[in-house]
Amino acid sequence: MEPTPNVATLLALYKQINNYGRMNGMELSMTKPGEVVYTMKVRKDHLSSPGTCHGGVLAGLMDAALGAAALSLAFTASELVSTVEFKINYLLPVRLHDHLLARGHVEHSGKTLIVASADIYCATREIVVARGLGTFNRYPADKRDFHELLFPKEV
Repeated sequence: MEPTPNVATLLALYKQINNYGRMNGMELSMTKPGEVVYTMKVRKDHLSSPGTCHGGVLAGLMDAALGAAALSLAFTASELVSTVEFKINYLLPVRLHDHLLARGHVEHSGKTLIVASADIYCATREIVVARGLGTFNRYPADKRDFHELLFPKEV
């Protein structure tokens, strides 16, 4: 039986394979399993109208923060997660060059589902711009190729 990698190792691996986050300039850190922070700066390619960020960018950041919170907790049991559903409330517009900080944390961890919530703050203006809630399915890590990334077969 292979040893279970620690959560920090698993999160580092996730950051390496998360092309979506990298493409959007998102930086992930974990305060503890079940609590994460994602940061990003709104760029010109995130805009939907002059000076205003597209809601899909915020939805992507929200899903990432909710999912990473759930994932960081699931990692403690050698599990992965997938999004079942999430909702977002857009509270205020986000502008070009705003620095965003999304804080996600697990509200409930059950046998098959994890529920997480998150707020997206605009650090530039010191206000909450969006709130979200998500549900995630948890499943064994060996059901995906993630296991091979952790334990490559020797040639």
